Amino acid sequence: MSYFLRCLAGLLVFSTVAHADTQALDQQRADLERFQVIAHRGASGRAPESTLPALERAHRSGVDYLELDIQLSADGHLVAFHDRELQRTSNGEGQVNDFTLEALQQLDTGRWFNAAYPDKADDSFVGLPILTLEEVFERFGHSAHYYLETKAPGQNPGLESALVDMLERFEMTSGGRVIVQSFSRESLLTLRELEADLPLVQLLWLPADDTPLNLEALGEIADYALGVGVNFRADDQTVLTENFIESAQTHGLKVHVYTVNEQEDMQQLIDWGADGLFTDYPERLLELVN
Repeated sequence: MSYFLRCLAGLLVFSTVAHADTQALDQQRADLERFQVIAHRGASGRAPESTLPALERAHRSGVDYLELDIQLSADGHLVAFHDRELQRTSNGEGQVNDFTLEALQQLDTGRWFNAAYPDKADDSFVGLPILTLEEVFERFGHSAHYYLETKAPGQNPGLESALVDMLERFEMTSGGRVIVQSFSRESLLTLRELEADLPLVQLLWLPADDTPLNLEALGEIADYALGVGVNFRADDQTVLTENFIESAQTHGLKVHVYTVNEQEDMQQLIDWGADGLFTDYPERLLELVN
């Protein structure tokens, strides 16, 4: 084959792959036009959060996204764990990023659930390990969508670049399989620089006091994110309003609300026009939306 023909063949392959990537990303954005059921740390109301049983249960139920918090171990591995400290949901103590992956995976992240929720206890939960993001991707691959949070990025330097590398390795961004969220604007802007096509969501916390909402900030968020993740309640008070949802959507932002577990609240937010909900009980939400 001549040099010209080899170059032409290479260009055709690149064009085909790029077209497929564009189609996948366009499809993801089209899918986000409908209501999204987001399994908060998996089906974490039924099984220990961020463990394989919680993720498998949510996946089997047909949720739109599996949500996980991502941190770095001391030796640079991406792990799925919510708290900065280990003690609430494991038999360890200290900060996640002070331990190597080998040490973290010696911990038991299931026994606490049996003790806290004896009516939902299962002997198979005892001894469940902390999962790496790699293990999650290897288990579910492109059969699932993932909603990942960069957790405590200030304590996890290099988290964003490690995450983008992992997403590229498993073709999650180009395959339209992932959204990344964070409370840190800086973390999201770093991700935007590293991967221009990565869908981003800015997490917000609405306080229970009378602090006025800065609705103008929504326009700034829309410059780098496709949506906001916002709390429904704070200190047992409903803090999210229908007006906030409408204002965000006027700025072109999707509104995904966390963490909503009662069907009455779910229905109210659906009626208000929320674009999706995070829930520990995805089967309850699926019952409504289906």
